[in-house]
Amino acid sequence: MTPPFVNLADDVEDNGYYSSRRALFSAGIGARQLGYNLTELPPGSAQCPFHSHRAEEEMFLILEGEGELRFGTQRHRIRAHDVIACPTGGAEVAHQIINTGSVPLRYLAVSTLAATEVCEYPDSQKIGVWGAATHGGGLRKMFPAETSVDYYHREPLAAPNDDA
Repeated sequence: MTPPFVNLADDVEDNGYYSSRRALFSAGIGARQLGYNLTELPPGSAQCPFHSHRAEEEMFLILEGEGELRFGTQRHRIRAHDVIACPTGGAEVAHQIINTGSVPLRYLAVSTLAATEVCEYPDSQKIGVWGAATHGGGLRKMFPAETSVDYYHREPLAAPNDDA
């Protein structure tokens, strides 16, 4: 049986500026429609790139420390006990939490879980697409936003030749 707790020391993500400790514990506590994680950002770090979601809404509760919330075109100072709502949408609700303080910034993140998600990354001009599969597999793709093809790209425009 899985223990009913997690520890931040167990999941360290080391990606330069995007380094953090994150305890992902949704499945471990039986969650099915909400995602939960506890994140600790070292000073000078962000947990993820500036992004927006088209399907999943997020909420953050700042537990300790201080930092900055990038939200759309604005920047806001954040600190312990702030509750942040990040609704779905485009660049106008893109968001990122950055630790601008001198001590670790800790927060609880809660989000809805969607079987299909599209994220946009305004700074790096990327689009991410995720699709869950009922029988394993799934889809995870990241694309440059400027890449686009016509709906019928690589499709034959003549009827298939059925010689069978």
